[in-house]
Amino acid sequence: MNRRKLLGASALASLGISTPIVRAAESKPGPMSPEMERLSRYMSEAAAKPLPEEIAEQAKFHILDTLAAIISGSQLLPGQAAFKYIQEHAGKGDRTVAASKLTAGAIDAALANGVMGHADETDDSHGRSRSHPGCAVIPAALAAGEEFGIDGRRFLHAVTLGYDVGTRVLMAMGGPTFSYESHKSSHSIAGVFGAAAAAASTAGLNAQQMRWVLDYTAQQSSGIAAWGRDVDHIEKAFVFGGMPARSGVTSALLVQSGWTGINDIFSGADNFFMAYAPNAKQAELVDQLGERYEIALTDIKKWTVGSPIQGPLDAVELIRKRHPFETNQVKHVAARLGAAAARVVNNRDIPDICLQHMMAIMLIDGTVSFKAAHDLPRMQDPEVLKQRAKVELVNDEELSKLLPVRVAIVDITLNDGTVLSERVTAVRGTPRNPMTKAEVVDKCRDLIAPILGTEKSVKLIDTVFNIESVKNIREIKGLIQTS
Repeated sequence: MNRRKLLGASALASLGISTPIVRAAESKPGPMSPEMERLSRYMSEAAAKPLPEEIAEQAKFHILDTLAAIISGSQLLPGQAAFKYIQEHAGKGDRTVAASKLTAGAIDAALANGVMGHADETDDSHGRSRSHPGCAVIPAALAAGEEFGIDGRRFLHAVTLGYDVGTRVLMAMGGPTFSYESHKSSHSIAGVFGAAAAAASTAGLNAQQMRWVLDYTAQQSSGIAAWGRDVDHIEKAFVFGGMPARSGVTSALLVQSGWTGINDIFSGADNFFMAYAPNAKQAELVDQLGERYEIALTDIKKWTVGSPIQGPLDAVELIRKRHPFETNQVKHVAARLGAAAARVVNNRDIPDICLQHMMAIMLIDGTVSFKAAHDLPRMQDPEVLKQRAKVELVNDEELSKLLPVRVAIVDITLNDGTVLSERVTAVRGTPRNPMTKAEVVDKCRDLIAPILGTEKSVKLIDTVFNIESVKNIREIKGLIQTS
């Protein structure tokens, strides 16, 4: 486009008249790796390819579980912070902000819902990538899906694609090893690529456009592990959910509106992996793509607490079922975890990611409810402190060798010298020990009903399990907002 044409296009734009963008990159696509060619083609075709029945069901589990996390998260500090931002600074629009009457533009709605999705530790997690896919992917798919008026089937496929792409990028970078050995946040990186893939799928982008989406997403990829010092969970919610959901939607909308970019951000000069993980294995991007669905390999948490605490709580529950005991009979509790997992939950200031506190609650209550996991004042309750003093967290190097599989061993010593032990090798809610549909529904109903009411929660659950019959994803707005 010469100077005269460029000035003419600018004048037309100022009058609100659109003009085609000349796509030089379409005529000169540049180099592209076989992995990028396969990945971008798969991304562009995913919306039309049928999902295996069991994968579709798993996707519905994760959609429901994430919506429940968003809705319940609206009541916590990060949720309130999200609402305040929307009220004071968000762009205009009618995209859904859950658990409220608020609306915003697609990018801001994705940000708010993403923050609420990881307002605590209720949401799902993927061990091999060390990420929480749902809190970024599903808010992005919802916001972009509303933007383009897609049907429920397309939404289901977009979500499934998001889990496949985001997690594979992180696995290519090294998965948990990358996370533990760098200072970067694997959670935000996986989240932003997953969110972008899901949003781009709702926009119906072709393979070339998908490559540009990945390019703009790489430029927005960010996040450092300093979130571990956040005591209010607000920054962590932004890093895990809000920021990647926002940025993923942004990538999709930019390209959908005509922006172009480079052809392969994963290879060539100054590529993404060279900048972030020079030893990355690019083949992991497409490993069993279309055969192995990562959404079916993502954990749904039974307990609304941090992932490393799931196994120890399972162990106490199993011990108590086999050998009932009273709280005052307990002399000492030793919980063994791999060192990297133990560091995340050792004597934290936030109740739902403090192992010692949650184990004390489990001893007293016999379970851990959502309310108990978020009761900050109870961390100073004398009876809780008394039981917490009995709990020892042990770094077990043998268990470290098994990571990312989180194995937990709990030994409970009673006052009479009896030692009750349990080794949990498959945490409830993981693919090796999955929750049933009834368990997922019970968890979600308990999280949704106190905020939206029983009738609406039942209708939302039914709608998610029949998502293919939803003609326009905008129809669920009334089911996830307050009246």
